[in-house]
Amino acid sequence: MMRFNHVANRADGRHFDTVAAMLTEKLGFVELRRTERSAWFRQPGTNVDLQLRRSDTARRDPDKRRSQVSFLSGTPQAALEDLAAWARARGLEASVGSYSDREFYLDAPDAFVDFVIEAMLPELADYGVDVR
Repeated sequence: MMRFNHVANRADGRHFDTVAAMLTEKLGFVELRRTERSAWFRQPGTNVDLQLRRSDTARRDPDKRRSQVSFLSGTPQAALEDLAAWARARGLEASVGSYSDREFYLDAPDAFVDFVIEAMLPELADYGVDVR
């Protein structure tokens, strides 16, 4: 059987290093390796990697809010507002929206090509299933 290894999302090449810095400086990821077109990251304590790919795509997916890089937080809206402020301080337009009163998302439309960053309350990931 194949084992799940990583997911890949695209960041605008002009803002690639800023998005990479957000992952390492604000979200605690470790950069595993980097090539000219991509970088791979892992957050300590997890076992699925995030590949960030440089993109020069001019057109954005209008439905990208349905494609998230998702995190758990006891204060999801506040956590994303902090990331948004960090991004704005680096010249990126950034805004926080919500799916519900327990799930929020951050979009930086000039940087995130095909995803948003989601934060949600931990109980939303309590599926009650043992996966050993």
